[in-house]
Amino acid sequence: MSKKVVTLGEIMMRLSTPDFKRFVQSDTFDVTYGGGEANVAAALCNYGLNGTFVSKVPDTAIGQAAINHLRRYGVDTKHVARGGKRLGIYFLETGASMRASQVIYDRADASIAEADASEFDWDAIFEGADWFHTTGITPALSDKSAALTLAALKAAKERGVTTSIDLNYRKKLWSKEKAQKVMTELCQYVDVCIGNEEDAETSLGFVSKGTDVTKGELNLDGFKDVCKQMKEKFNFKYIASTLRESHSASDNGWSALVYDGNEFHHTKEYNVRIVDRVGSGDSFASGFIFGLVTGKSMKDAAEFGVAASALKHTIPGDLNHATLSDVEGLVGGDGSGRVQR
Repeated sequence: MSKKVVTLGEIMMRLSTPDFKRFVQSDTFDVTYGGGEANVAAALCNYGLNGTFVSKVPDTAIGQAAINHLRRYGVDTKHVARGGKRLGIYFLETGASMRASQVIYDRADASIAEADASEFDWDAIFEGADWFHTTGITPALSDKSAALTLAALKAAKERGVTTSIDLNYRKKLWSKEKAQKVMTELCQYVDVCIGNEEDAETSLGFVSKGTDVTKGELNLDGFKDVCKQMKEKFNFKYIASTLRESHSASDNGWSALVYDGNEFHHTKEYNVRIVDRVGSGDSFASGFIFGLVTGKSMKDAAEFGVAASALKHTIPGDLNHATLSDVEGLVGGDGSGRVQR
C-alpha cells in the first residue's frame, strides 16, 4: 500500500489578476483554490501517495467547490468538517521584473478559524498514517486554530506518526512575538522542521547572521549556525530550509539546505524564470516529505524536493502539477526545457 500523509490547514479561494495586470487594471479574476497544507496533500497524491487533507469549510456550494478541486487530484477529503461562516479568499497580483507580487487576504471568520479539535476523529484520521504535516499559517488564523494545531500534533505523536511543520510566517496574520510564543510550543511535537532563513527568525527567534533577504543575498555559514541552534533547542530529526536569491520578481536562484544534526547538504541551485511562485515552498515540503517517507536519504530527499519546487515556479496556480517523472528527470540533469515528443 502507498504511504499515507495527513495534512491539516486552510483551503482558500484564490482570485488572481490575469496577464500580470495590477489590481486597479483588472476587470476579471482567475479563480482557483489552494492553501499550504492542501497544496502538499495534492502534490503527494500526484507522486502516488495517499494524501489526506483535514480542514473545515462552509456547508455551501463554495465550500464544496474547494473540496471538489482537491478531489480532482486524488486527495482524500472525507475528514473535512462542514460548517461555519465562510471560505477564506486571497487576491493575488503577480509581479514582474522589479515589481513585487502582492497578496491581499480576506479570510477573517473563515470556517477553519472557528474549528474545534472535538470536531475531528483523530483515531480515524491517523489510522494507517505514516506522516502528519501542517504549517505556521494555520495556528496564526486564531487562538482556536492554534489549539487545533497543537491537538493534531499531539494526536499524531501519540500514535507514532512522524510530524513535520513548515514555519511559513505571515506578518499579515500575527506578530513575531505571538508567533514565537505559539510556534515554540508546537515545535516540541515536531520531528521535521521546514522553513527559510527569514522564518527561523520571525517564527522561532533564531537569527542568521549576515543574511539580508531584501538584498537577495545568502550567507550559508550564518544559517548553518541557526540550524545548529534549532537542533539544540528542539532536537528535530531533520531541519530543511529553502534558499531563495531574489534577483528580481521574475528571476530567482533556488536551492535548499538540510541538516540532520551531523552533516549539512546544500542542494543543486536552479536559476528559475518565474511563472507563479505561490506554492513553491509547499512544493519543496511535499517533495522532501515524499523522499523521506519513501525511504530516500536526506540528501536525495532534499534534491527531489528542490527540483520539484523549481518546476512549480513554472506552473500557474497554487498546486504543483509536475509529475514524478518530471521531477526525477530534472534531478537526473534534464533541465533543457526541450519539447518532449
